[in-house]
Amino acid sequence: MSKILVVDDVKAELDLISQYLIKAGYTVVTANDGKEALEKVINNKPDAILTDWMMPNMGGLDLCRQLKKKPETADIPVVACTAKNRDVDKMWASKQGVKGYVVKPCSKEDIISALQAAMA
Repeated sequence: MSKILVVDDVKAELDLISQYLIKAGYTVVTANDGKEALEKVINNKPDAILTDWMMPNMGGLDLCRQLKKKPETADIPVVACTAKNRDVDKMWASKQGVKGYVVKPCSKEDIISALQAAMA
């Protein structure tokens, strides 16, 4: 059973994505921003992270940078789930080591397939 850390500052988004993943058989841990996500990564050791990009305190891009700096978290696959849909946004995500990119609004299938590909 894979454990996914879902990071989003909008509670409705966090709840919806969590329900999608739980129904698909994943164990879900949630965080409201990148700072909280960094704490939860250490304690929960997720198999993958699905994160929003624009959040207060620490956004998804900064979260990726912090994860890649540490050997114990550098290999955790990250999937961006964001409203940012420009090629430059996707390029920056890729440069930070993001393994998947899903644009909101997205379906349950979009999220599951992006996570499966990132963890493969």
